[in-house]
Amino acid sequence: MTTPILSTPRLTLVPHDARDLDEMAAMHADPGFYASLSGKPTPREEVWHRLLRYIGHWRVAGYGHWIVRETIGGEYLGEVGLMDSRRGMIPDFEGVPEAGWGFRGMAQGRGFAQEALAALFDWADPRLPRTVCIIDHDNMPSRRLAERIGYRTFADGQYRDKPILVLDRVSNRDTR
Repeated sequence: MTTPILSTPRLTLVPHDARDLDEMAAMHADPGFYASLSGKPTPREEVWHRLLRYIGHWRVAGYGHWIVRETIGGEYLGEVGLMDSRRGMIPDFEGVPEAGWGFRGMAQGRGFAQEALAALFDWADPRLPRTVCIIDHDNMPSRRLAERIGYRTFADGQYRDKPILVLDRVSNRDTR
């Protein structure tokens, strides 16, 4: 499947491309980005593998991730998307698309994530009846955002031997 291009008044969500590596690597090296995720920068090699995974995901699953850019000027702000993660965690949610989002430190707190996710779900809701996301207990900005876009906690989970919140969201559109 070809990745659709989505837009909002301020943002354009575009497919990943190999030429995006430097911008992705810069985001993954930004303390404002990784502080609430892994607590450390992601090596360039791992960012490259992530980029390839994002490109291939659309072909395999029919959904995936987008790069979020400012419509005016094209500045790289972050990423949003859906994935078939098959994490093998507790609780298991294999077969349910997992939403994820991350933005550069300079782009946080400006409403970009909520705006980009609204565009994502405008596209996804007619296609996918339910999605999940996982969020660290201490990541209050992401927890508040998840609640604003319709996610509700359904389990205290465990991922890689760490406690994690597992949230789900039911499409607000009839998928028949």
